[in-house]
Amino acid sequence: MPRLFALSLLSASLLPQPAMAQVAVADSGDTAWMILCGILVLLAALPGLALRHAGLVHVRSALSAGVQILVIAAGISLLWGVVGYSLAYAPGSGWLGGGAHVLLANLGALRDGLTVPESAFVLFQTGLAILAACLLPGAVAERVRLGWMTTFALLWMLLVYAPVAHWVWGGGWLAKLGVMDFSGALVIHLCAGFSALTLTLIVGRRQAVSPGHAPVLGLAGGALLWVGWAGIVGGWAFGATDEAATAILNAHFAACAGVFGWMLAERIDGGRVTAASVVSGALAGLVAISASATVVGPGGAMMIGLITALLCRVAKALLGKRIDDAADVFLIHGLGGLIGALLLVPFVLPVLGGVGFAAGISLGGAFVAQLIGVAVVAIWAMMGSAIIALILSVVVSPRIGAREEAEGLDRAQHGQQGWDFR
Repeated sequence: MPRLFALSLLSASLLPQPAMAQVAVADSGDTAWMILCGILVLLAALPGLALRHAGLVHVRSALSAGVQILVIAAGISLLWGVVGYSLAYAPGSGWLGGGAHVLLANLGALRDGLTVPESAFVLFQTGLAILAACLLPGAVAERVRLGWMTTFALLWMLLVYAPVAHWVWGGGWLAKLGVMDFSGALVIHLCAGFSALTLTLIVGRRQAVSPGHAPVLGLAGGALLWVGWAGIVGGWAFGATDEAATAILNAHFAACAGVFGWMLAERIDGGRVTAASVVSGALAGLVAISASATVVGPGGAMMIGLITALLCRVAKALLGKRIDDAADVFLIHGLGGLIGALLLVPFVLPVLGGVGFAAGISLGGAFVAQLIGVAVVAIWAMMGSAIIALILSVVVSPRIGAREEAEGLDRAQHGQQGWDFR
């Protein structure tokens, strides 16, 4: 009887079996990597920017600078989940995404073309949106109301950032034109940097410019940004792969070269090196390499970081006294993103250690596409920011009063009843 049972099982196994549908499942390793990168981006955006901005302002406004980061991050997170992600990444036109993912509805078990669930992709993109928006208050620190700045940042995310993200990363018209931006030199940094420039021009200068009360806080915040950048560039590999390791290595090399580039320019210009120059140089290198972290070689990454830091420091010497930007958002992120997006073109060539262009793409065509991308994003960011700021200013003045500004935002906006959300 047992022998008969075994024979029946063997014969059954030899019979033709009905075809079973293959169900795609997420790769647990890639998913874990994306979650980790999302957390690293939040580390850069929240404690990183909060500490950096707090250290760059007067002690009487340091707490306010940190609070603005956290409040804006909370608002951006909610609005991104409600509609921002859908506008950037849901199927739509070449100009804007559709409404398929409003309130994060209809998320796929896998993000199209990837081995990670779409929820992990959403987490990562939420961190990037927070980082972009939280750069803005650093440019107009010590003079802008909390409520006005928060409202501006939320509208900016919807009307400026989300469309640009769709154009470049969501399969929009700039991507089809051939514009390249691996991890945000254009979408995050150039966009936020030129918006910051517009804000500083509309809001105006501070009554008294403070050199910053706590360089050690700015140094700590910059170090957290440096570490968190591994998540920004590594996350775009969508897995713990050679591409992720290459991106992180190149970002680190660019940051290191940027440190020495900025320090050299500062030594020549001012005769001494400050703690702020170390952070500024590293950030300039990180911003610039974000466009090309996986397509250039280590030597190219070092040169991109060095060149960008030198040029940004020269720009600071020329424009620093004309633009009251407490965190140098325009000079580091705006100009750094612009330079990095353009330096991608020569350093992607194999002769300079890059991977080369894809078939059908020429050096001239790539450079023209990058120029168009830089110009479009910069103009869109400045125009959109100006419109939002001017409309909001009709409703309520962005600036606190002269007396409140002299006393500092912490005392002006914080009392026994909590923060004055005006």
